[in-house]
Amino acid sequence: MKADRLLSILLLLQTRSLVPAAELAERLEVSVRTIYRDVEALSAAGVPVWAERGRAGGISLLPGYRTDVTGLTADEARALFVLAAAGTHDALGLGEAISTALRKVMAALPAPHRPAAERTSERILVDPERWLRVGPAPVELGELQRAVFADLRLELSYRHSGAAAPSGYAVDPYGLVSKAGVWYLVADLDGDPRLFRADRVRAARVLDEPVRRRPGLGLPEVWAVLRERIEEQPADVLVLVRVRRHRLDMFTRIHAGLLASPPFGDDPGWAEVRLGLRSVEAARAVLAFGADVEVIDPPEARAQLAGAAADVVALYGGTGRPADQATVGGWLTVS
Repeated sequence: MKADRLLSILLLLQTRSLVPAAELAERLEVSVRTIYRDVEALSAAGVPVWAERGRAGGISLLPGYRTDVTGLTADEARALFVLAAAGTHDALGLGEAISTALRKVMAALPAPHRPAAERTSERILVDPERWLRVGPAPVELGELQRAVFADLRLELSYRHSGAAAPSGYAVDPYGLVSKAGVWYLVADLDGDPRLFRADRVRAARVLDEPVRRRPGLGLPEVWAVLRERIEEQPADVLVLVRVRRHRLDMFTRIHAGLLASPPFGDDPGWAEVRLGLRSVEAARAVLAFGADVEVIDPPEARAQLAGAAADVVALYGGTGRPADQATVGGWLTVS
């Protein structure tokens, strides 16, 4: 354990010119006294390290000193090769870079660890896309990346879902997030955190103005706030449905984000579930399960499904199309 700790101290010092002893102690979960003893051990081993005491002091390495010892354990080496799908790196323009980086890491690994790392890359595959889902369109992240890394404000032309035309915004970016294969820009708009899907950005221009982020907040903190807003939006309507048990697993997986209760009930053929919906109209989503799902309550939701079912019967049951639909919206026939 001490050898691992000494190597960890050495690698940490190589990334920073001066690290407070208290910070090292906290990160390595030891006392400050132990850190100073470890520094003495490194110095005795010929590592040019010294401690500067006082409020502005810390532990330092001689400028320019580097070590090529990776210090990787077998599990750490394997972990490096369990990476997200290449699409994430490709979108950032780093597809080739990750490949060459892994080749360099493989060459630098101690010989005993190389077979395990190679087997990991051959036996473990990470695919972030959901089943039966069309992947998002390729996006151009160039200007968004430039603003993020240069700490500059960004001017966006952005099309909201369902909007006929894009809207214009001047935002203060915190960073980019890849969520289930979809890229988002996390930014403040007039001091309020906002989420912008990268594939809805119609144009982006980096402004020659420094970013104005809220003090003390970084990308992880702002992302957590936005994610909570999305995941914990209150449901306006509670809908009670019953589901045939042989379809229950599929139903709960598809509607996992809407479940307001676990399945319950003693009927061997049916289970009951409560869904939290934003509107009564949203209950129409259960029609995809046909007669395997029945809405029990509220009556308004049952009426929605009855109306939707009547429309489908009218369309396919030979009664003809409503005249207003045939003339106003127009119809597209596909053969």
